[in-house]
Amino acid sequence: MNYLIKDIRKNDRPRERLLKQGSASLSDEELISIILKTGTKSRSVKILAIDVLNLVDDIQALSEISINKLLSIKGIGMVKAIELIASIELGRRIYREKNNKKVDCSTAVDVYENNRSLFIDKKQEYFYCLYLNNKNELIERKLLFMGTVNRSVVHPREVFKHAYLTSASGIICMHNHPSGDVSPSKDDIMFTKALVEVGRLQNIPILDHIIIGDNNYYSFCEKGII
Repeated sequence: MNYLIKDIRKNDRPRERLLKQGSASLSDEELISIILKTGTKSRSVKILAIDVLNLVDDIQALSEISINKLLSIKGIGMVKAIELIASIELGRRIYREKNNKKVDCSTAVDVYENNRSLFIDKKQEYFYCLYLNNKNELIERKLLFMGTVNRSVVHPREVFKHAYLTSASGIICMHNHPSGDVSPSKDDIMFTKALVEVGRLQNIPILDHIIIGDNNYYSFCEKGII
């Protein structure tokens, strides 16, 4: 049945229960219902929330859902999709900030697994730097550049400025190739070598430069280039 929120007793409605019992008392479906706010004439917000959950295998996978996937649900338009994506991203950032100092960046695999979600469905190149302490733990992640589809241009000055601001002991650079091909371009190689040289002079080493593509990555460190 296409249950409507108004058909539910007032005290049992998601918003009222959140106020009285706290957000932890609500189901995943009820939390999504609150974010979506309303349904349509033919489909209640409860049904829309269920449809959202049916798009993923589990609640964790919801963190990687795309706007296009949400738009495939009848009754979810661009505004609802954007609001839901924004809510998911905010939750992800809160979680990341809470756990930043515990994130180990000792290996390229660790960095890839912890950051791959940043590049899902991105049509431009995004260039990040991870600033690490002397234990290779994350101090801060900084987005330094959003480029065209096939090229990023970042000045080394920006990379090392934030290293000084965060008192970092090392830096890992990371960017995506929207094409999915993780093979480094000539510009990637030249830029990486330039950064490594500046890092030596500044005594803040570039520990790795990782290119992320479709479910894979390329590590300059693993390949022995750094």
